[in-house]
Amino acid sequence: MTVIDRPTTTTGVAPDDATPATSRLRRAWSRATDPRGDLVVLAPLLVLAGVVMRIGLYSAPQRIDDEGTYVAQAWAVFHLGELTHYTYWYDHPPLGWLQIALYTELTGAFDRAPNAVGAGRELMVLLALVSAALLWVLARRLRMPRWGAGLAVALFTLSPLAVQFHRTVYLDNVATPWLLGAFVLALSPRRRLGAFAAAAVCFAVAVLSKETTFLLFPVLAYLLWSRSRGGTRRYAVAVSATLFVLIGTFYVLFAALKGEVVPGQGRTSLLGGVLYQLSGRESSGSIFDPESLGHRTVSIWLQLDTVLPAVAVVATLLAFAVRRLRPFAAAMAILLAMLVRPGYLPVPFVVALLPLGALLVAGVATTLWENRPTRLAGRRVGRVAAGALVAVGLGLAAVATPAWAGQLRGLMIAPLDQPMTDATAWIAQNVPTGERILTDDALWVDLVEQGRARGDVVWFYKPDTDPAVPKGADAYQWVVSTDSVRSDPRSFPTLAEALERSVPVAAFGTGERRVEVLRVQRAGTDPEVLEQQRAAAAAAGQQLVANPAITTSTAARDALLSGRVDPRLLTVLASLGAQHTLSLEALPQPAPEEAAGAARRTVTITEVDGDAAVRDSSAAAEVARLSADRPAPYRADVRFTEAGSDTPPALVLSWPRSTR
Repeated sequence: MTVIDRPTTTTGVAPDDATPATSRLRRAWSRATDPRGDLVVLAPLLVLAGVVMRIGLYSAPQRIDDEGTYVAQAWAVFHLGELTHYTYWYDHPPLGWLQIALYTELTGAFDRAPNAVGAGRELMVLLALVSAALLWVLARRLRMPRWGAGLAVALFTLSPLAVQFHRTVYLDNVATPWLLGAFVLALSPRRRLGAFAAAAVCFAVAVLSKETTFLLFPVLAYLLWSRSRGGTRRYAVAVSATLFVLIGTFYVLFAALKGEVVPGQGRTSLLGGVLYQLSGRESSGSIFDPESLGHRTVSIWLQLDTVLPAVAVVATLLAFAVRRLRPFAAAMAILLAMLVRPGYLPVPFVVALLPLGALLVAGVATTLWENRPTRLAGRRVGRVAAGALVAVGLGLAAVATPAWAGQLRGLMIAPLDQPMTDATAWIAQNVPTGERILTDDALWVDLVEQGRARGDVVWFYKPDTDPAVPKGADAYQWVVSTDSVRSDPRSFPTLAEALERSVPVAAFGTGERRVEVLRVQRAGTDPEVLEQQRAAAAAAGQQLVANPAITTSTAARDALLSGRVDPRLLTVLASLGAQHTLSLEALPQPAPEEAAGAARRTVTITEVDGDAAVRDSSAAAEVARLSADRPAPYRADVRFTEAGSDTPPALVLSWPRSTR
């Protein structure tokens, strides 16, 4: 009998056949970690970018109002159980700050970071690194060599313009990795339906994170159409479009369930928010008009980095000649067209330009290098062309390096946010809870977490835009004045009136970063009345200086004659001078209050009736008792200080800050 050998059968299959996805991942990891692989180049770039963006994260740039708004909305999700800290009015889809809320809740960022905005900035750095990795993959799928992909990542992460805006809490930064992910999936080499569907999902998330991302919809649609195979093209595009529309429909459904799709009396609406974003915002003017807000916005970008924006614009024009770069050149052209149009130009608009600009610069550079005329014109000419390209690159690097180094150094070590930090601490110590504060939204969460009632910390934008918020300056006792508050107070009548009726009591920092804490005066108090009060204080101080029972040092004398002395202090000193002889050493004042020109409310007495002002002195004890037992508001806080190495013992009288 002939026996035929048969292959052995098993119940399983070979490992590679059983887990093809695992095998592909293993092979991809092997290629990436090969000494010549992508990860060897990408990993050091990401580490460097992470270090540069992380150092100084909490101190530069100074916190701004937009950051505070997005962080406060994220904080409200888990701390208040609400979508925002005020009435939601559909100005942006909420998915962007919902992602911030999820990160801060899972990582405890609000408890860890020194301030609320800092918690949001942590996520921004993480998202920037994810975006950088996706930008690398995108560059490689556009057939760029590793040095070209590395150049794109370096430009995207190390430009001072990128570092500052990647740190800042903007919804644009939340949308960027989703946008890049959509492009990466659309360029999937396997051209599978799953990749195209995932690209549509990523793009939908990007749009719901920041609606301006929708401007690049034609580019993604072209990529999906051109990359899908002819036989399945319509099916792939139909599935992708359906997924995009379905995800977007959730936002409309959310508004419909709340009955807020169309405008109505006493309610916000989705349509109203869309119309406001499209046509309701005041135009920033032409960026070519030196007096326009648009020109100022672009100037802010160029002050941080001139080289990358200029080279990116040139690269965009050249990229139209390169087939594989053409879709991204079109994307950049769309954004540049929006930039030069005479409409509203938001400051973070540049965030969308950064990855595209870096990609196109790297793409054009690699294309020029790969197509240098070595074969067409001979080896010598080829060497000249290569040398010229290298010279141009080195020239740009020579221009950019010192400018970048200076800007990056400032972003890493300059304490630009210190005025905001100091103002927050001063308010915690000097502004009583229960008194209402008009403030920049950048400080909203931090002030509420001081133990203040939510309704006592009011974003300056809301009194005249939200019916639930008190209107009129009489409803507020304090104003925190920042650059955002001072930029256009005329647009907000309550804020304008409060500023007009306020006097500074503490100031921190200088220039645009200056933060002032202002006390709102009672209705009817005008600048002339305040000037009369100061003149009266100066006259009272002159009488005290002339009183033979009161001896003053030069510093105390100058302070009394300045007119910047609390009337309570002047009244009590005049009364004490009628009963005792006093020696006044100084009227000390904290530096923030001195910078603001606030009235002095502390006096240091070194002698009473010729004896040292110590606790055991009967005369000093009598003065302390008389000062502490007075009725409000003249009652003083009393303390004795011990002698120092170069200072005598003293009796210190001080009065609490008066809110009115």
